[in-house]
Amino acid sequence: MSLTVSGFLERWRGSAGNERANKDSFLRDFCEALGLAPPEPKDSVSSYCFEKDLKITHLDGSTSTGSIDLFKDGCLVLEAKQGSTKAKPGSAPVRGTRAYDQYMEKAFGQAVNYAIRLAQRPPFLLTCDIGHTFHVWEGFSGTYGGYGARRSVPVDDLVKPEVQEWFRAIWDNPHSLDPGKRRALVTRQVATELGHLAARLEIRLPSQEVANFLMRCVFTFFAEDVELLPAKLFERSLERWRKEPDRFTKGLERLWEAMNTGDEWGEFRLARFNGGLFAESHVPTLFKEEIELLHQAARFDWGEVDPSIFGTLLESALSPEERHKLGAHYTPRSFIERLVRPTIEEPLRGDWDLVQAEALSILGAEPTEASRAKAREIIHVFHRKLASTRILDPACGSGNFLYVAYDVLKRLEQEVLSRLDDFGETRRALALDEVMVTPAQFLGIEVKPWAAAIAELVLWIGHLQWWIRLHPGYTPPEPILQRYENIQCRDAVLTWSGTKATGQSRWDGKTFKKHPVTGKDVHDEAAQIAIVEHLKPCPADWPKADFIVGNPPFLGNKRMREALGDGYSEALRKAYPDVPDSVDFVLYWWHKAAEAVRAGVARRFGLITTNSLPQTFNRKVIAYHMSGKSPIKLVWTIPDHPWAEDGAAVRIAMTVGSIGGQPWLGRVVEEKNADTPEEGALATKVEGRTVDLIHENLCAGANVASAKPLLAGKGITNRGMIPYGERNVSTTLRQKAA
Repeated sequence: MSLTVSGFLERWRGSAGNERANKDSFLRDFCEALGLAPPEPKDSVSSYCFEKDLKITHLDGSTSTGSIDLFKDGCLVLEAKQGSTKAKPGSAPVRGTRAYDQYMEKAFGQAVNYAIRLAQRPPFLLTCDIGHTFHVWEGFSGTYGGYGARRSVPVDDLVKPEVQEWFRAIWDNPHSLDPGKRRALVTRQVATELGHLAARLEIRLPSQEVANFLMRCVFTFFAEDVELLPAKLFERSLERWRKEPDRFTKGLERLWEAMNTGDEWGEFRLARFNGGLFAESHVPTLFKEEIELLHQAARFDWGEVDPSIFGTLLESALSPEERHKLGAHYTPRSFIERLVRPTIEEPLRGDWDLVQAEALSILGAEPTEASRAKAREIIHVFHRKLASTRILDPACGSGNFLYVAYDVLKRLEQEVLSRLDDFGETRRALALDEVMVTPAQFLGIEVKPWAAAIAELVLWIGHLQWWIRLHPGYTPPEPILQRYENIQCRDAVLTWSGTKATGQSRWDGKTFKKHPVTGKDVHDEAAQIAIVEHLKPCPADWPKADFIVGNPPFLGNKRMREALGDGYSEALRKAYPDVPDSVDFVLYWWHKAAEAVRAGVARRFGLITTNSLPQTFNRKVIAYHMSGKSPIKLVWTIPDHPWAEDGAAVRIAMTVGSIGGQPWLGRVVEEKNADTPEEGALATKVEGRTVDLIHENLCAGANVASAKPLLAGKGITNRGMIPYGERNVSTTLRQKAA
């Protein structure tokens, strides 16, 4: 008869024997009790076994072989230990002591060391104290976090069916536990519904009015589903209004006025939201069918939307020009995380590792209350620093990079609070004005008013999701939405004192008509906008920030005049004499970010550019900043990576710049077509290596970009026979004529 969970617990609960003798038996029994397949016999290609061999290369170039206690390819790495209940010579540390904590933390370090060296990092990393506790870390974000990011599960919790199902999923279907997949699906569905409703409303209403109305509806749906409003208040109101559509407009306006000020609405006293979102509560008249569409939208779990993609999809849903591409192409969260991690998380985590090491050294082997208090204060100092760290996205769009950066800081903050728990902290801050990572730290510049408004909304939705997760049963302090004004709606690279008419005009860059012969879309020459001269052009100022990250607009040098106008293009080049006129538009952002790092204003920047960055006309900007006083280094680079921009699949380069750091050069080694952007991202594999230096052409090794002709061979050597096609010959002749 197979072993049951209760039989497993009876056999192993409180076990305190020898780890090496017990771990295989314990884990086999664990698998049997949960109905999981047992590990297979070990060989050189085993994908699920005990004692998996792994070659480890050390910093000095030497190698050794490690053994993973339990390995399942694509699922998990597990390291087992076994604590003691009594102090005995030669036994493992006693549970509950400082030595035991160090013992289990060392097991975590071992597991991470193995996991990061595997060809494919498993989504879950586990340690266990045999017969006592499992500790679990998930790595869907691309990192497992630190020791404080663990979820601890006592073996007694295995009696709970939901805990059993969770472990079964870790073993057999780990990606079913990825919250990003579920949230991405919900978010796509939500955005599609909003797009349908927006299209109907725009038949008779201005697009801006529709967008403002639907953004307020979005937040009201969200507030209801996370219980910041009384349960199902909005949904039940829509149920009533769809039967009495003449009461809809005034009824919803009164609801939003009450949310703005925190007044009573019917039998309920509502929380005060404020923050500007509901300061204007105008509601357009809707037909019965349109109210029905709103009511249908209420069936979604709006609390589960993924802010990292919601902003982009919402912007597309509300824009008549962009709605056709809704959901077809957008940048998945994992691609954004791929750049945010080396730009922001890695340097902050380096700081955090040093702080933990200092705190642990103060605790010593036998901590006193005084040493615990001193260690906690060191961690509190880091927490205050984390809560004042400022992140800037100078082309923030609808806020996807800012939200992912916020999420990174929030995850690190939870590790900090977990460490404080480990060191005896009992106080928990439950107010926004306490030390806490908040949206106020995340700064954005965006030229499109819609996108800027959506970016603010996205940050607040993300922040409140975190609040509800961390403080269930509590309501955030009022006003729930605060007006930080941290998203600036303006040009990010150029400012000017005024404009002067030139008497000339150009095509508006977006209006087309059908060609009478070919039937293809061609420029509509009747759609003209005036060309103006920009007076006293200067580089735009950026707010001070510790880190700069983002995805500036993709616009090649040859299209700048067409898209931006002669006046703007000439003013931009005049304002930046150090930037060659031949560069792509994105290089002005790269130049300003590099200047901020060189001046010591920012620690690091990471930007997305087109993959033409290493070409001759663009790399001059990189070379300029890699020389002279306080030169930057490229510390992390992927020169050619898939991306999505303006509803299309494109190729981009990712670059991270800093004054110091060990350079890492990556490359995409595998890509596959997929049904969703998230699945495509999962199939995109990147490999990399540390190098001594990454050159301005985004390569390591010999700097071919700086090569010069050898004058000693001039006139006495030649390249030999070179076959030329017709196109090559004509190109060569033109070059010689020039």
